[in-house]
Amino acid sequence: MPAACVIGLQWGDEAKGKLVDLLAPDHDCVVRYQGGANAGHTVVSGSEVYKLHHVPSGILHSQVKNFITPGVVIEPTTLIGELSGLEKRGINPRVNLTISERAHLVMPWHLLEDELMNRLLVQGENIGTTLRGIGPCYRDKVGRTFAVRAADLMQPDLEERIANVVEAKRTLLVGMGADAADPRLDAQAIAETAKGWAEQLRGLIGDTTNCLLDELDDGKRLLMEGAQGSLLDIDHGTFPFVTSSNSSGVGISSGSGVPAKWLKRVIGVAKAYSTRVGGGPFPTELNCEVGQKIRDLGNEYGTTTGRPRRCGWFDAVAVRYTARLSGIDSLALMMMDVLAHFDEIQVCVAYDIDGQRVEHFPCDAATLRRAKPIYETLPGWKQDVTGARTMDDLPELAHRYLERISELIGVPVKVVSVGPDREQTIFTDREDLMRLDGI
Repeated sequence: MPAACVIGLQWGDEAKGKLVDLLAPDHDCVVRYQGGANAGHTVVSGSEVYKLHHVPSGILHSQVKNFITPGVVIEPTTLIGELSGLEKRGINPRVNLTISERAHLVMPWHLLEDELMNRLLVQGENIGTTLRGIGPCYRDKVGRTFAVRAADLMQPDLEERIANVVEAKRTLLVGMGADAADPRLDAQAIAETAKGWAEQLRGLIGDTTNCLLDELDDGKRLLMEGAQGSLLDIDHGTFPFVTSSNSSGVGISSGSGVPAKWLKRVIGVAKAYSTRVGGGPFPTELNCEVGQKIRDLGNEYGTTTGRPRRCGWFDAVAVRYTARLSGIDSLALMMMDVLAHFDEIQVCVAYDIDGQRVEHFPCDAATLRRAKPIYETLPGWKQDVTGARTMDDLPELAHRYLERISELIGVPVKVVSVGPDREQTIFTDREDLMRLDGI
């Protein structure tokens, strides 16, 4: 059987974790394939709220195998803390989680480097890093010389390798303004910490690439879980205000090791409005009472950082671009309950750039910064929808909004979220959504 994928279509925080949790029981495996602890996936089950950063969102289903694959960069202390937190709540992630031995590790010097780099401005703005060491770790992964992988934790020369890397990093980072006595440049202390990681992660680290290929050969169903959002893709997003991995659909195979031929269903997730965290252009941003109202109603504060998110109306130009980029065939529109509080709702259908109407998404931040949204106004439904459980429960004007979004993006809306809980999710046809025998 083939694989399905859940991809964020905006700047992240689209509620991908909720959808993965809901779809996990229909699959045998859930796979995190890129990003790191900068991901913040929230799953709500009744009164229980789970905030996941490294661990795949299928972990709450004991019958589902979960994999963290080579495209993910892992901060071991964060991961171990997350595993411990789940265990304290009666969930044993160690029975159904495998971590790739090929995955690169975020080391203490990466956190220091992130802090130093964060002082720099690009195009007059801060990049907006989460200060989790993600960018520096990916930089060392590509540079190879200073990289440390999960497999290295089990090698006898681990202490020597760390000492060699720290010696080189101290020279570089002190030149950038770091204190040579910073504990994140203490090779002996780092080596002892790493030995502790090895003990706590022993038995979880393995060859996820071959495991997943074996699962596919055995006819198992895979669900790939994207992190961040497609507009943050390192190659195809709003560069340089992006993350350090391929967060659109183009990163699935490289990050997981699963050949593209197996991928038969790609579900794009978007909010019914737009949000962004950190620097970079945001054409529909609302720096006014409306934007604050969206933020408060949607509780738009980062799962990972707690930072308030920038809020604005739905940008159909951007989402159509990412839907095409990732090969989306179904759309999940989340947070519809937030828009129930507005008399009128705006949707950006094009940009005005230097006096010209533009309907494609620009490739550079400088051009996007000059884009002024061209809006289409739709009537709000002004009716509480948090209790809706079927499409028939939604008011007519909400249906009109969904239909217009579908027209603008070019794919059908098959999932609608009206609240944070699992039960507050409407599937137009769940069986059809998960049909993986060809599109």
